[in-house]
Amino acid sequence: MFDAQDAPQPPKVLATPLEIASNLRLLQESHDPLIITFQDRTQRFQSYVVDVNRENNSLTLDEMIPREGERFLEAGVPFRVEGFHDGVRIAWECTTSLTIDDVNGHRCYRGALPGEVVYHQRRNAFRAALRLANLVNVEVAGEKLKTPIKGKLLDVSATGCKLRFEGDISQSMQLGQVYERFNAALPFGAMSTPVEMRYLHFEERLNITFAGMRFHNISGAVQRQVERFVYQLQREARQFDKDDDY
Repeated sequence: MFDAQDAPQPPKVLATPLEIASNLRLLQESHDPLIITFQDRTQRFQSYVVDVNRENNSLTLDEMIPREGERFLEAGVPFRVEGFHDGVRIAWECTTSLTIDDVNGHRCYRGALPGEVVYHQRRNAFRAALRLANLVNVEVAGEKLKTPIKGKLLDVSATGCKLRFEGDISQSMQLGQVYERFNAALPFGAMSTPVEMRYLHFEERLNITFAGMRFHNISGAVQRQVERFVYQLQREARQFDKDDDY
């Protein structure tokens, strides 16, 4: 059972410039990644909101990763943009042309603010964070990877997880790609399931790549493993909070 506020909410369509600009600014200020998909194409591209200007009704997006998506922009192919902020899906369609520009050596795309934005508050799966001393070893492998990539599990929910990898692996992995074998050494036994890459960001200052994975076609047995682990982390977190009270 879950509380009413955690139940799925129907999507809202935001149509006023004030609502649209304020929600796009949330994506900008939190540096939330955007997933771009072009009409009649399956490949996904990553970008970010870099500027929202109410005065001239404009929106600026960061350079796409991979950059080859620019050829679709230049051809005027319509595309959909999707971002997530604190469990809220913020999405819109772009059917107008964007201008490709360079600002201080940084590639960007300028266009008009969307006329409508879909705002969808979905049920939040509880996301449990692991303590730094107890990070779980993980490995991601699959046909699209030459060699398995080893990292650490930072947090986990019933639907996905956040990972940390040493160094820059952003060229080895691709947004939207399904990797057939995600293995995690949980305290009570190893788990293995396919995962879909939903977020990928190399933090140059730390020399660490952060990745967000969604469990893909997870089996019932593995789902129970994950839920057991999340419950265990919840219980430990509550105990930790109690100890802090004294």
